[in-house]
Amino acid sequence: MIQKEQLIKCHKRIAPHIHKTPVLTSRIINEITGTSVFFKCENFQRMGAFKMRGATNAIMQLTEQERARGVVTHSSGNFAQALSLAAKSLGVKAFIVMPSNAPQVKKDAVKGYGGQIIECEPTLAERQRNADAIVQKEGATFVHSSNDLNVILGQGTAGKELLEIQPELDYVFSPVGGGGLIAGTALAAHFFGHHCKVIGGEPFEVDDAYRSLQSGRIESNARTNTVADGLKTQLGDINFPIIQQHVDKIIRVTETEIIAAMRLLWERMKLVTEASSAVALAALIKEREHFVEKKVGIILSGGNVDLGKLPF
Repeated sequence: MIQKEQLIKCHKRIAPHIHKTPVLTSRIINEITGTSVFFKCENFQRMGAFKMRGATNAIMQLTEQERARGVVTHSSGNFAQALSLAAKSLGVKAFIVMPSNAPQVKKDAVKGYGGQIIECEPTLAERQRNADAIVQKEGATFVHSSNDLNVILGQGTAGKELLEIQPELDYVFSPVGGGGLIAGTALAAHFFGHHCKVIGGEPFEVDDAYRSLQSGRIESNARTNTVADGLKTQLGDINFPIIQQHVDKIIRVTETEIIAAMRLLWERMKLVTEASSAVALAALIKEREHFVEKKVGIILSGGNVDLGKLPF
């Protein structure tokens, strides 16, 4: 059983190493949705995404001996950067297994944060095999980007901060990818909200979490053709039970709806946000008639965008 005190201690632990990101509002988006929307802007987090929170907590929970041997993960995106920067901040080595086809801009960011990159063939099996080899060779601790309780608790601190500012929220929307953010957000809403429900936003193209809640078991995706590249992963056996227990429902959105929501954030709020972040807003807009006159929080998960490849 996960206790409220665990999330409180986690937040105190990582607070010196993260940004307390702002909560912003938009009159025009309130008018479009018919709700009062409060955006938790994790695009302003260190390294540009919420994942800095979970990576930092995971490393801080290691023993001195484990820290001395370093940490390892496999990632092509934000968690690669988050673990690299968190490790650098805490004086720990970070080994990052990245697929060979990962964007160069992301590889450069990992190197800039001090991560040691090991490239591999772009398959999940090869990524895990290479990570396992580093665990054996270096004695490093493997840190999963979303299916790790310490990571989940760290991600939940974003929702905790949001609810400290807006304690009377009726709903909190979160994008759903690997499940770490929405599981952490669900725990925050359960412990710190007042009858606050958590809603997930997920692309139709990678709707494994939606189908997992329907079937009661972890589903996977046959294809991952979505602009929301941060949401191509699937749930794990640690975060899925939390999601089953504490997430009210998941709303699926089309690629067109995701891009429109992303553009709305850029144009109306001047917020550089990823397509993955926009999925949560797209979900609210899609079913806005169910949330009229409610107070709604949205976790904007990150802002690491390749400006040369904007979808609009």
